Parts: sequence; structure tokens; C-alpha cells
Amino acid sequence: MAREIKFGNRMMGDGHPAYVIAEVGINHNGDLDIAKKIIDAAVHAGADAVKFQKRTPDVSTPVELQKQMRETPWGYITYLDYRYKVEFNEEQYREIDRYCKEKKIDWMVSVWDETSVDFMEKFDTPAYKVPSASLTDHNLLKHVRKTGKPVIISSGMSTMDQIKRGVDVVGVDNLVIMHCTSTYPCEPEELNLKMIETLRKEFPNNPIGYSGHEVGLVPSAVAIALGATSIERHITLDRAMWGSDQAASVEPHGFATLVKYIRVTQASLGDGVKKVYESEKGSMKKLRRVVNE
Repeated sequence: MAREIKFGNRMMGDGHPAYVIAEVGINHNGDLDIAKKIIDAAVHAGADAVKFQKRTPDVSTPVELQKQMRETPWGYITYLDYRYKVEFNEEQYREIDRYCKEKKIDWMVSVWDETSVDFMEKFDTPAYKVPSASLTDHNLLKHVRKTGKPVIISSGMSTMDQIKRGVDVVGVDNLVIMHCTSTYPCEPEELNLKMIETLRKEFPNNPIGYSGHEVGLVPSAVAIALGATSIERHITLDRAMWGSDQAASVEPHGFATLVKYIRVTQASLGDGVKKVYESEKGSMKKLRRVVNE
């Protein structure tokens, strides 16, 4: 079985160009105009997709957190009210769908509860992402699988046993597994990029990706060198904007550089077979004194 899956109109996996996801998440702060500007930045950078988050706040927000108060751009409100402020409704997602089609970029969402999955079935997105926080929500995994779409699972804040159980529940068909450390931002010492190799060995038929929350660009290129076939990074217009994910996000110019690093890294890997390139033969003729076969 090849380590590849059909993802919208293209293939993802070994031997295919890395699939780059610009994670908008909730960096739009509930503002559709900001969301569109971030989409524009992702398109300019050469990303393959943008991704949002879809929650039913009163279902997906832990009960003990719902009434906690916090300072927000909308005033001193409960955590539950804040969650509703950053949720887009159907009309807004219709506009996102239209705008992404106009800009010729894929879009998808992370779904946090079954109701959100049902909501998103109104749209023709290439896949569903199950966030790290929901990897242990087996009912959600089963509900997502029933849609028939490819599934991406993220492995942050999880043990290897929890990852294996999640994979057992969702099934290995049309599944992408993302290595992730759920710290925002994440220090280099906790990125543990060698887990990409571990996951490739543990799940030999599944594309393995990397969802990064570090400051900087280099680890994402290293992830490609270690075998990641997809990269997901948060994107924002300005890291100084209000919001919990902004500090672990990449600004537009940086995201364009990130995509370039990813493409150059993948092109540089080659096939591991030593050969003499045509471009070397001129130097060989001028510089090599002793020739033997």
C-alpha cells in the first residue's frame, strides 16, 4: 500500500509535493475581512490550503471553563462568550468558501464536536482535521469517519498509546497523522522532530505530517527532511494582534519564506542514489587528473 492519499484534486504523500496548510484558526478574531486578508497572504505565499476552526462553543468548551471571566477586545466577558465571538456562522463560511474558490486555494477546518462536523457537511472541503485536544474523543473520530472524507489527526498533548488508540478508532484508510507539540509557542527542545520518523515506522501506510507552533521557520524545513509530507503552521497578519495563537504564528512575509524553504528542502533531498550529474562533467574534465572507472 502506497503512503499516499487523494486529497481534493491532488495526491498527498511520499513522492508528491509537500502539502502546506496555512492555519488561520481563530487569528481572524471573528472578523471576516481579516480572514480574507489572511487568505490573500496564504495564496501569495504559495500555500496549498487555509484552515479554520469550527466549534459549537457550549459543547466543545469544558464546563468548568465556560463561566471564567477574561479580558477580550469585546470587554470583560466569560470564556464561553469569547468562544462565540470568534465563531463564524453559515453565511460567513459561505463567503469564505466563495472567496477561496475565487483565489483557487483549498480550505478546511478543524472540527471540535459532532455538531460542527454536521455543520461542515454543507461545504465541499477536501478533508477534516481533528485537533490534538480531540484525539481522545473517540465518538468524534467515528463521526468524522462516517463522512467518507480524508481525515487528519494531530498528536499533540498525547501519548503514543493514545495515538495508537485514536488510529484504531478512526481507521488507517485515507488518514494523515500529524506530529505536534501543543505548546504556543513551543521551545526547540520540545519539538521532538524525530517523532516524524517514529510515526513513519509505526504507521507505514499513512502520510505523516508536521503541525508546528515554534517561533521561526527552520524546524518546518527539517520536518520535510525527516519525511513529513505535509506542513501546517499558523498564519497571521501581525503577531502583535490579540489572541492566544498569534505569538506562535507566522506573518505573511515569513510564511512566503517558509513555503520557499519547504519547496527547496524537498527538491534538495534527491533519491539517495549516487550519480555524476551532467552539470558536474565540465568540472570533472577540468579538475580531475586521474580518471578510472
